[in-house]
Amino acid sequence: MLKEKDAYARHSLALVFPVYNEEDVLPQLMEEVQRFREKNPYVEQVIFVDDGSKDRSVELIKKFTADDKGVVLLQFSRNFGHQLAITAGISLVKTDAAVILDADLQDPLDVVEEMVSKWREGFDVVYGQRIKREGEKSYKLWAASAFYRFFRWMSDIDMPLDTGDFRLISKKVIEAFNEMADAQPFVRGLVTWLGFSQVAVPYVRAPRAAGTSKYTFSKLLGLALSGLTSFTEKPLRIATRFGFVTAVLSLLGVLGYVGYSIFSGAGLSTLTVLAFTGFFFGGVQLLFLGIIGIYLIRVYGEVKGRPRYVIDEVWQPESSINRGVQHVVPPRTHSTPRQKSAARLREPER
Repeated sequence: MLKEKDAYARHSLALVFPVYNEEDVLPQLMEEVQRFREKNPYVEQVIFVDDGSKDRSVELIKKFTADDKGVVLLQFSRNFGHQLAITAGISLVKTDAAVILDADLQDPLDVVEEMVSKWREGFDVVYGQRIKREGEKSYKLWAASAFYRFFRWMSDIDMPLDTGDFRLISKKVIEAFNEMADAQPFVRGLVTWLGFSQVAVPYVRAPRAAGTSKYTFSKLLGLALSGLTSFTEKPLRIATRFGFVTAVLSLLGVLGYVGYSIFSGAGLSTLTVLAFTGFFFGGVQLLFLGIIGIYLIRVYGEVKGRPRYVIDEVWQPESSINRGVQHVVPPRTHSTPRQKSAARLREPER
């Protein structure tokens, strides 16, 4: 039941689709979206964020939505990444809630209706939880399962297991999310960190309707590292403890070797001791310098002061504008709230 003190309306909905080289699946996606909107007229906005596609994705979106109301197409000047595409889409939402979906139809629109029901009961975040993933290779399924459990153990937030970015977020969550200042956002982690009332909707994740996944192994690894470094300092604490334990054990090992050599009458090989100690500590230092380096890279990205993404064009159908739908014109570059505050501080007094 809807909370009595909830001042936010729970009527209109937006669909947010990050798009990157999806020309193979877009015709089918557009048909599904059109059918879903006809069945559910409360969907007042459909936002596509093109993340620097090199194929005909932009052309197809414009072609299939030329007569649709409430459609917005935001084009990045280049590929900035899936998470920033979602972030940009959320910033354009004007409705009471938004649902984030992948453009490959692996996030079923039918599940959105159940999400809306949970939202109208009073929940502010309704996330899709995968109970099965069809059409995925076994190694990818194992890696994804291992990552979510490892992340939950390592991080400082209780992120639900087996969940991606497929979720409904209410207006109050959208407003709070838009105040976040992360230059490299990990969306599912940030939404969990924000709190509010959250509930899961289990679903079976379908295989891609067409095309191939744009998330390569390196991109998945980068996303995992971004998530871990965003929400935990545990790797650094583990490095400190491991370094201390290693130093103690190495000292005991060297002392034991010296004692054995003295009492057994065997020759003491100084070269052996030095080689063992040097190689061991060299490897440990390189390992943990790498961990520290990952954090420094993230800090470097945060303090450079560059905009999170650059917009090439924002397009809306002429029919949509003629019907009185608000024309969305965001700035060319999008800075974080921290960068905006710093810019205001640099402005000279008048």
